[in-house]
Amino acid sequence: MRDFIGYGRQIPKVTWPNGANVAVNLVVNYEEGSEYSFDRDGENDVPVEAPYDFPADTRDLSRESMYEYGSRAGIWRLMRLFDDLDVPCTFYACAEAFEKNPEVAKYARAAGYDLLSHGLRWNEVWRYTRDEERQNIRRAIESFERTWGERPRAWYCRYGASVNTRELVVEEGGFVYDSDAYNDDLPYYIPMGDHRQLVIPYSLTYNDLQGDKSPSLFADYITRAFDELWREGENGFPKMMSIGLHPRVVGQAARANALRQFIEHAQATGKVWFARRMDIASHWLEHHPAS
Repeated sequence: MRDFIGYGRQIPKVTWPNGANVAVNLVVNYEEGSEYSFDRDGENDVPVEAPYDFPADTRDLSRESMYEYGSRAGIWRLMRLFDDLDVPCTFYACAEAFEKNPEVAKYARAAGYDLLSHGLRWNEVWRYTRDEERQNIRRAIESFERTWGERPRAWYCRYGASVNTRELVVEEGGFVYDSDAYNDDLPYYIPMGDHRQLVIPYSLTYNDLQGDKSPSLFADYITRAFDELWREGENGFPKMMSIGLHPRVVGQAARANALRQFIEHAQATGKVWFARRMDIASHWLEHHPAS
């Protein structure tokens, strides 16, 4: 059932660690190597730099190389940036992407980042039958256990979940929360039979794939959002902010510079909690348990 009310006027009294006004979660969508490609799917994937589309029956090598940039160069630029500014991040990782470049998984886990499963591949789960989706969840878990070294404890689908996804995630067990929603600035619970599923909403609004890709506009957009959320927190209503990042996009030097500018602004403003997504989930479970 759809919920158009949410918290409404009864916004929870949130106290983030150290009295932060905003909890900022940097999300690295690590997908390179798991996208659709003509050589194995008979179709080219879409979200890349170039607006030109090859004919449907033709392999697009240039488009494939734009994805490769993310795993060859972009991801390492981002992780150097996070190390330099001492901020954590969450990996929304596709299992097959880590299989293509396991060194990324090894480095990210050693750096203390947390893992959320972005599925086996970067594909639309609504194309699956219920049993096919169940099998892909299991295969993704087994893959992450090999590359990351442990199973993921959270879930998020490409574009959107199927009508079966949340039930299957709860059925599988072992997942603390899912992020298959965009409908709030705070975590919440949703009843799933006798279970209360924790949902940590994501955002496609504060995302490097959204709108104009100019570095200055990206920095301005997320900075304005942070400043407004910070003001709300200062007035007694702290929120969370998810910033979606893609190595093939923000991993380009100009956009990485814009991201650096934003992080430095937030750090200089103060009263901000740069947190992994599981940190936010754990905090919410402790301070706002399911009723």
